Amino acid sequence: QVQLVESGGGLVQAGGSLRLSCAASGVTFSRYGWGWFRQAPGKEREFVAAIRWSGGRTYYYDSVKGRFTISRDNAKNTVYLQMNNLEPEDTAVYYCAAKSSISNYYSVENYDYWGQGTQVTVSS
Repeated sequence: QVQLVESGGGLVQAGGSLRLSCAASGVTFSRYGWGWFRQAPGKEREFVAAIRWSGGRTYYYDSVKGRFTISRDNAKNTVYLQMNNLEPEDTAVYYCAAKSSISNYYSVENYDYWGQGTQVTVSS
């Protein structure tokens, strides 16, 4: 059974930092690409960042470039999202997801497995 468990969310002031973690089980971690998405109240789920299954190439949503960093630790079956200089607009539930196909990393529908989400709230 595949499980993705996010942690690390919380309440932080604008300009602060958080590091999200996503621990995976039931999958061959190194063979999947990994993404982070977020969903704010009343909005659609949107792409935040992704990292390829091989080579480590990364992708970012424009508004988080230079502030967020995605990384993976294959030995720990964990993917991370380091979020710095947080803004109130970053407030959302953050989800990690895994994809096995070679399709693009930006679309929700291309991912096979999802975590339950972790709340990030940034106060102004």
